[in-house]
Amino acid sequence: MGRDAAGFDLIATRIFAPIYPVIAERLLSWSKKREGICVDLGTGPGLLAIAVAGASSMTVAALDIDPQMLTFAAGHIRDAGLSGRVAPALADVHHLPFSDNTVDLFVSRGSIFYWDDRARVFSEVHRALAPGGAAYLGGSFGTAALRQEIFERMRTKNPHWDRDVARRSARIPPETMLCDLEAAGIPHAGIKKEETGFWVEITKPDL
Repeated sequence: MGRDAAGFDLIATRIFAPIYPVIAERLLSWSKKREGICVDLGTGPGLLAIAVAGASSMTVAALDIDPQMLTFAAGHIRDAGLSGRVAPALADVHHLPFSDNTVDLFVSRGSIFYWDDRARVFSEVHRALAPGGAAYLGGSFGTAALRQEIFERMRTKNPHWDRDVARRSARIPPETMLCDLEAAGIPHAGIKKEETGFWVEITKPDL
């Protein structure tokens, strides 16, 4: 994946950590899911997966293609006392290891901007979603106040932080995501915007 796992973990746990409970609660509220199976795609250090489990009764698969990332995730899961409900899963988002109609909720923060073939992933997510399930795949900083705090701290580490964020956002805007959804032939999907980001929303109606 081209990521420095140790450095990524350090920034996630020391700077970005406060956003994950906020995001988890928001996505759980939108999905109306508190039980069942959740999958966090591109979990990295596993903080969103942990936050989802902490705010619900869901069993969570923390999925990533990088074994080093999953080593950090496993440690955080143990520290949170959630080894029984959150499990690291080594897999590629383009080839999800889940049967059709089995996953109640997919979540993912940040990973979507690094996927090689988003249409393929969207198709895989829709295939694996259980009837009545939902997916929220995108990026957010939780609240405007948290975004400001993170930006201030990241600027001390990277003077070009604002420019880098703007460049990433401009490279794959919501309109591009909508084209990818159309290419994937997903019937019930769209873009859900909030104050510090946006999410691709995919749902599958109840049978």
